[in-house]
Amino acid sequence: MTAHPLDCPARAALTGPHAPLAQSHGAALRYDPGLIPFAAIDPDHPEHLSALAAPGEPAVFLQTERVQTLPGFSETLRAEAVQLISHRLPSAPDDPRILPLGPDDAADMLALAEATKPGPFTLRALELGPFWGVRHEGQLIAMAGTRMAAPGFTEVSGVCTAPEARGQGLARALSAHAACAIAATGAIPFLHAFATNAAAISLYQSLGFAIRAEFSVAVFTRT
Repeated sequence: MTAHPLDCPARAALTGPHAPLAQSHGAALRYDPGLIPFAAIDPDHPEHLSALAAPGEPAVFLQTERVQTLPGFSETLRAEAVQLISHRLPSAPDDPRILPLGPDDAADMLALAEATKPGPFTLRALELGPFWGVRHEGQLIAMAGTRMAAPGFTEVSGVCTAPEARGQGLARALSAHAACAIAATGAIPFLHAFATNAAAISLYQSLGFAIRAEFSVAVFTRT
């Protein structure tokens, strides 16, 4: 059976639309960890990644194939996830509160991400693709955007809402907005959620996303 390109989205992205952002050594690929810590390796040559990482730098693997060990790295997190893909888009929300975010919003975006933990996030997130957010009395209270871009597919990511603003449907509206914006470029939206996050999975399924595959999440830190 031919592997789906999204079985390892980091590899698909770094050999595709995000190739200009790739760092490589042998069969190993990664984003600049200051941008985002995702990486991809050849299972037969996991040692190649060690040449790309300084001590203390993380490497995150999000893929269908489980990374067992990584020479020169210690495992710091292991979890299960699912990948969802959308072939049936929701209606684009007509919400005037949803506005594009730019470089002047980066610090607020990072603060919101650090408070809500939607996944790996840095001040440079906007280099990967557009983000949108909602502010209340000047404070950024919710956002969603795009992350890895593979041929024909773009990831919805960074979906988060401040605790005091939950229950208003902001995550739903922003996720739908991001998915529709991706579709407008001709790409198919996809996203990931931890397998234990039933609420998020249910939300995405209500927007027309369907689970495509079970995924392994592993974080290794260079020793």
